[in-house]
Amino acid sequence: MKKRFMSDWTGKTWAFLTLRIWLAMRAIVTGIEKFTGTKIEEQPLLDEFGEPDISGAMVEVKTKVYGFEHYHAVDPSLAEALGKEPLLPDFFLTPYYAVLGYALIGLGLMLLVGLFTRTSLFLMGLLYTSLTFGLILIQQDGGVAWLGIHILMIALALSWADDNRLALTQKG
Repeated sequence: MKKRFMSDWTGKTWAFLTLRIWLAMRAIVTGIEKFTGTKIEEQPLLDEFGEPDISGAMVEVKTKVYGFEHYHAVDPSLAEALGKEPLLPDFFLTPYYAVLGYALIGLGLMLLVGLFTRTSLFLMGLLYTSLTFGLILIQQDGGVAWLGIHILMIALALSWADDNRLALTQKG
C-alpha cells in the first residue's frame, strides 16, 4: 500500500510549518517596508458626486510607494536616538543600516523555502537580538518586549526543527 503525502505529519510538524511561515513572512514584510516612501500628488477636489469641484480646487494626496530610492533602515527619529548612544558608534551603525532590510528579506526568504532552516532561524534570532540591543539602549521597552516574543518564537521553532517538512534542505 502506497503512503499518502503528509499522512505521517504530526501536530508538531504542522506547528513548525505554521511558525516557519509566520516568522518568514514577518521578516520579509518588515524588510520590504524598509523600502517605502511617500509620493505626493495634486488631484482635483471632488464634490459629493465624485466630479471635480467647480472651483478648480486641488488637494494633495499622499500615496505609499516602494523603491530602492526610499530605503531607510529605521525611522529617522529612531536613527537620531540611536546615533546619540555612545555604545553604538557611527562606524557600526552605518553598515548595519545598509544591510538591515536586505538581511530581513534574505533570511525570511531562506526560511520560507526551507533553505538551511536551522541556520536561517539562528541568524534571524541574532538579528532580532541585535535590534533588541539597540532598543534597550534607548529605552524602548515596548519594542524590546515585541522582539522578545519573536526570540521566543524562534527558540520554539528551533526546538521543533526536527519536524521540518517542505524544505529545500533538511539539515542545517
